[in-house]
Amino acid sequence: QVQLVESGGGLVQPGGSLRPSCAASGSIFSINAMGWYRQAPGKQRELVATITSGGWTNYADSVKGRFTISRDNAKNTEYLQMNSLKPEDTAVYYCNADVFLPRVGELRTYWGQGTQVTVSS
Repeated sequence: QVQLVESGGGLVQPGGSLRPSCAASGSIFSINAMGWYRQAPGKQRELVATITSGGWTNYADSVKGRFTISRDNAKNTEYLQMNSLKPEDTAVYYCNADVFLPRVGELRTYWGQGTQVTVSS
């Protein structure tokens, strides 16, 4: 059983920074891509950033230059460094991970419980 646990969200003023993390635990042999998504009230869930096992990254246009995704493979943990935060960044942020399950020979996506990020003065 695989579980992703998020932490590090909170309330911050515009221009501030946060660095939530997402730790995967359980029967994990390898993790391919990891990522962060967010969902604001009344809006669709959207991709924020992704990172491959080799460190290749991809970002939504709205966060390019402000957010940085990273991962620590030894700890099965990913991070999202969020700088220059804006009110429109307010959302619940969800992490995910594509975990390879060798016993069944397939890749399965797991999701964290979400962490609230609120940017307000």
